Amino acid sequence: MSAVSTALMAMTKNPEDFEYALRMKREALGPHIAERWGWDDALQRAQQAGSWQALSFFRIMRDGAAIGAVSLEEADSHLTLIGLYILPAFQGKGSGTQVLRQVVFDAAARGLPVRLRCLKWNPALSLYRRHGFLVIGETETHFQMERPLS
Repeated sequence: MSAVSTALMAMTKNPEDFEYALRMKREALGPHIAERWGWDDALQRAQQAGSWQALSFFRIMRDGAAIGAVSLEEADSHLTLIGLYILPAFQGKGSGTQVLRQVVFDAAARGLPVRLRCLKWNPALSLYRRHGFLVIGETETHFQMERPLS
């Protein structure tokens, strides 16, 4: 049995990549958003459009197939993982772990901690905790987390 390979492929700022990234968010995070507020496609589309040019977006590829998306924001003092979306059929199979390790490794190579926000009821919270992310703040609905430099 061969090892599964997960890689990131940079997205361009074209309409097809925008729709792909929005679809990954809808399929992966949508149920957790809908649980509390319902899924408002117009609102989600507007939010993504507002950050589309400022963030770096990547397709998550697993053995040649597109299975998700990740978005990052770079600052001088840290890297923020804005979104990590894995299609439900591929969740729990190691791809999120591989992507998270790569993001943390790349940030550490630049001397930066990684920060993120996570819905308090999102099952991905356990993934982040397993990889050394600590809660550094919270709102009614989100934990703010950071993976400090080791």
